[in-house]
Amino acid sequence: MDLEDELRLLTMLAGAYLLLFPAALQAQTVWDMPTEYPENAMPGVGLTAFTKHVAESSAGKLEIRPSFDAKAGIKSAGMLTAIAEGRVQAGDAFAGALEAEDPIFALPSLPFLVTSTADAKRLADIARPHLAAALQKKGLRLLYLTPWPPSGIWSKTPLTSPPDLAGLSIRTYDRTSTEVFLSAGAKAVSISFADTMPKLVDGSINAVLSSGDGGAGRKLWEYLPCFSEITYSLPLSIASVNQAAYDGLSADTRAAVAAASRQTESELWLALSRRSVPGAAGRGLSAPRFSTPSRPANHSGLDAGAGLEA
Repeated sequence: MDLEDELRLLTMLAGAYLLLFPAALQAQTVWDMPTEYPENAMPGVGLTAFTKHVAESSAGKLEIRPSFDAKAGIKSAGMLTAIAEGRVQAGDAFAGALEAEDPIFALPSLPFLVTSTADAKRLADIARPHLAAALQKKGLRLLYLTPWPPSGIWSKTPLTSPPDLAGLSIRTYDRTSTEVFLSAGAKAVSISFADTMPKLVDGSINAVLSSGDGGAGRKLWEYLPCFSEITYSLPLSIASVNQAAYDGLSADTRAAVAAASRQTESELWLALSRRSVPGAAGRGLSAPRFSTPSRPANHSGLDAGAGLEA
């Protein structure tokens, strides 16, 4: 058999293979999916799990390409626009940072609205259809919600009384938290998580409102050795996808995405109880001085700022 005959035979075999296995004609679909949070913070954990579950559920037909720490150049406040414009197919964003898009996104981070994981889960279930509707108006589809551990205050020294708040130049994470801390006497500015560390390094801020988990991801204790567990809120991050990108999938692959979304969120809620500063050592991280001040000493100034005092 000469070279020409061998090439003819290979061509025939390739054609027969594609007739027998038409799925081979389909190129693998890839979704870029960024977050501004570290890989070991809750959104990063969710992104990693979702990537794995999608690959398994879709039998490799859909690949999620995650990126962390805002390496894609997209922060939470700009995530919905980036997805809608097709710069990325999907992404994770902190809900409070999206309040300019729709007021419903501010709901999960309202101060002292929920104080337990059970209450946070109930609020998430109530808010879910409204969050999905707000995304739908922008051409996006909700994938899953990422719960955060309780927000507290990272600071250089322990906070023991309301007057201590006046000495803070604190990073906040949405308009409401900024107003609450300003009303309590602090200097407060809303800063994306990705931009927080440079502000700590240059001395622009000396405190950070974040969860113990988020702080662990950035090792905030290297600058702010004290964490006050005040349960300001148990906020959410939101994972969403461009609706057109989702609609372009086969029915089987869409079902795989839905299954992966449900599995990811279920795992995140189960993991929430372990995602706190005391549990940081179990994740190979150091831990700061951890304190849980009494409510009167810790909250009265913030309660007034939030309009909660009688």
